[in-house]
Amino acid sequence: MTTLAQRKRQLVATELTEAALQLLALRGFDAVTVDEIATTAGVSKRTFFRYFASKEDVVVQFLAGMGADMRAGLAARPAGERPSEALLHTVSVPLAACGEHAERALPVVRLILRTPALLARFLEHQARWREELTEELAARLGRDPGTDLYPRLAAGMALAAFDAVLHRWSEGGDSEAAEDPAALIGEAFAVLAPSLDAIA
Repeated sequence: MTTLAQRKRQLVATELTEAALQLLALRGFDAVTVDEIATTAGVSKRTFFRYFASKEDVVVQFLAGMGADMRAGLAARPAGERPSEALLHTVSVPLAACGEHAERALPVVRLILRTPALLARFLEHQARWREELTEELAARLGRDPGTDLYPRLAAGMALAAFDAVLHRWSEGGDSEAAEDPAALIGEAFAVLAPSLDAIA
């Protein structure tokens, strides 16, 4: 059970994250100050620094949440499911959320992919996600990732598809005209599935 203080803290963190991501996406990473983020969220600058070390840290925590969702998604898949199906559902979790909230998510994805400092952090997170998905997939299949290349290769293929879809989606039109990322990941896995399942 979460306490009232924990719920209040989570609410403030969520409001700060929303305010920061929307301001940064609208005006660009360098043009927005911490003061402006705090004012938009209705808190003091001091309060902002209780939750985040920097405005970059807001985006990094957003990315960390995506990775946690993917690992949990893979862990929850049925034990006998084909690797391609399990991995498709795994990377579809954050993409489906992006598609359902395209008017908010698309500007943020563009911000991350077009800001060198944020893109570097995104790639760092992807490397961590690959390790986590490798471990989870190896456990599901009863394979040793230290001696068997398959779990790492399969996790890498899934994340390469995820990355390709984000880039394709971000290069489209506005949120109403943009392609559906959930449909795009389905297309990507139609290409990957024969290899993923044949090797497994």
